[in-house]
Amino acid sequence: MPLFYQHTINETTKLGIWHIEEGEDFFLAKVPLQKSITHPHKRLQHLAGRYLLQYLFPDFPYSEILIADTKKPYLPGDRYHFSISHCGNYAAAIVSSTHRVGIDIEIPTEKIERVAHKFINEGEWVFLSIEENPSTVSRQLLTVLWSAKESLFKWYSLGKVDFRENMQLVQPIQKNGERLLLPFVFKKSEPVYLTIIAKTFDEIVLSWVI
Repeated sequence: MPLFYQHTINETTKLGIWHIEEGEDFFLAKVPLQKSITHPHKRLQHLAGRYLLQYLFPDFPYSEILIADTKKPYLPGDRYHFSISHCGNYAAAIVSSTHRVGIDIEIPTEKIERVAHKFINEGEWVFLSIEENPSTVSRQLLTVLWSAKESLFKWYSLGKVDFRENMQLVQPIQKNGERLLLPFVFKKSEPVYLTIIAKTFDEIVLSWVI
């Protein structure tokens, strides 16, 4: 069984990463395909992400999932809050019965260095390097910051967010064992201070927020 990583955050919140090695039939035996997806690999990613929801919480009601105008899937009445992410042959999900959540996984690639200026503001460069130059910062660290903002975007869930202005790293990234702690302020209306957690693996970067 290719469960790549699982973490129980607290009594009501869990997350997991699935390494996709199965075919569609494995997932379709338990997971309904609730929207039209024609690309075979994207179908697998979608199914694996949904499969994880019930893997983490066996009573998760797949059939009740709705899609908001912002394209975010949700459950009426917020019986469970959840977030899904996928990249390459991996899918990730976080589920909570009590807290709004966001999750993201990324594979570091050289593209992150080309687009860094689009999501990192001047103040954040102080916490990453001496100069505003992606070449002075590791590709993995740039991916951590991008992934953290993606998870925060999903936590907010209402769209229309400027990744440079509305999401800002406010202190240096801290290390706590195998995890990274990223202190953020989310400034869309009233400022909200949140700590995003990140974890790096050989091939992927994971981040989540509750």
